[in-house]
Amino acid sequence: MPPSPDFPAQSAALTLEGPAGALEALVDRPAIEQERRAVAVIGHPHPPDGGTMHNKVVGTIARALSDLGITSVRFNFRGVGASAGSYDRGRGETLDFLAVAQWVQAQRPDDALWLCGFSFGAWVALGAARQLPVQQMIVVAPPVGFRDFVGVPPPPCPWLVVQGEADDVIAPQAVFDWAAAARPAPTLVRMAEAGHFFHGRLVDLRGAIRHGVAKPLPPFRAGV
Repeated sequence: MPPSPDFPAQSAALTLEGPAGALEALVDRPAIEQERRAVAVIGHPHPPDGGTMHNKVVGTIARALSDLGITSVRFNFRGVGASAGSYDRGRGETLDFLAVAQWVQAQRPDDALWLCGFSFGAWVALGAARQLPVQQMIVVAPPVGFRDFVGVPPPPCPWLVVQGEADDVIAPQAVFDWAAAARPAPTLVRMAEAGHFFHGRLVDLRGAIRHGVAKPLPPFRAGV
């Protein structure tokens, strides 16, 4: 496949070069006068269970970031949508995440790198953080109890964990205990009456992300 493209000047769909071939991606950019010097990479939920970059929670994360002036890049893991390859139980998906993050770093070297993920994508993002200069982490409904978190250390940066108290997939208390034991500790948001996919609570999730990330935010790009 041809080399990965330049960073788009506005929100756009594009194809990046990944370790298993093409990676389908979406770049969401806020209005230029509101854009800050940061780019976030977002991982989506479990591919065999239908997870894609078009998942509503992933889209809500992207919109919350845009509210903050942060550009985001979400993408389909290998074997999902138009992305090449096949599901690899997290190993290959971590390589996909790293490839997208490294493209962001090459294209926007002066911008802060943020990493985000929902469910399976949160676990992948945390694993990738060990190899990246992440400056802010956003983790939504991490699959504690379903994935091995023993070898996944907390990121060495400010990080936010949002967990529904009525999660019907992941045991909320397992997430709360994991977050409480982490050092550095995350900012933990417990969302009452919210299930795993935040049905009916996406607006609240958007607000929790906006208000939960570390301050001050990166500076504005000032029209660059």
